[in-house]
Amino acid sequence: MIIQTSKLQKQYGESLVVAGLDLSVKQGQCFGLLGPNGAGKTTTIRMLLGMTEPTDGSIQVLGHDVPTEAYLARQRIGVVPQLDNLDPDFTVEENLRVYASFFGITGGALEKRIDWLLDFAELQHKRSAKIGALSGGMQRRLTIARALVNDPELVVLDEPTTGLDPQVRHLIWSRLRELQREGKTLLLTTHYMEEAERLCDELAIMDNGKIVTQGSPKALTKEHIEPHVFEFAELVGEQSIQLSRLQGVRLEQSGTTWYAYTHEPEPIQHWVNEQGGVAMLQRQHNLEDVFLRLTRRDLRD
Repeated sequence: MIIQTSKLQKQYGESLVVAGLDLSVKQGQCFGLLGPNGAGKTTTIRMLLGMTEPTDGSIQVLGHDVPTEAYLARQRIGVVPQLDNLDPDFTVEENLRVYASFFGITGGALEKRIDWLLDFAELQHKRSAKIGALSGGMQRRLTIARALVNDPELVVLDEPTTGLDPQVRHLIWSRLRELQREGKTLLLTTHYMEEAERLCDELAIMDNGKIVTQGSPKALTKEHIEPHVFEFAELVGEQSIQLSRLQGVRLEQSGTTWYAYTHEPEPIQHWVNEQGGVAMLQRQHNLEDVFLRLTRRDLRD
């Protein structure tokens, strides 16, 4: 196993932020760690990297006991933080060179590695540019490239595509798949359910410091959510009551929007036709439905 935790806990005062976490991440997997704000994801990652001392439990990363051997593990890990922290005083190439020096990479190996990283991030044409001259997408690609300087076996990505436009997001997804094809293991946190569905072989959904479910995106969607979903922008009068009384229909509300879940779509379709003029979207179930059902639809601050 690349990552193995047993009964992992972290407590701050009376608050149990991580409550007995058992994680197993295999070599070559893209493993997703999902959850609402405050679920314990960041604390878990900090413990895996040896940056936060666990209150209880055990951690092994790349065969090393963490936190006692965290330094040895981190030599073989690449980390993409949630926020870019590139040095604005350096060029693109200089950012990579400085970071490589932390791992003792020099000479011909360094030159070859920098060329590969710039090609990987599609930033060869920007190698002499200062960070301030880069777009947000370019900076994110450089941050990912920098995390690969030491040719890590494990890459930890904390919300790697937040705030990026679709073109950049798809490019980064393509690059992450390349890394996986090379045998690297990816640990991913994201609030984009589409991203988790596309990239993750397996994922765990956390809430209140615990894993509430774990498995492949496809298996979890099939297990927890009916296959047909109807979204109603608004239901007025007795409509929600009528809809909830249809056989095999499960109804949820978020704000003014209603969601009807079912195995058999025909009764809802017939009801909609009878109503006339009801704004409705029919679609297939997805991972976001699973996430919202298991962690609830209320806001987390």
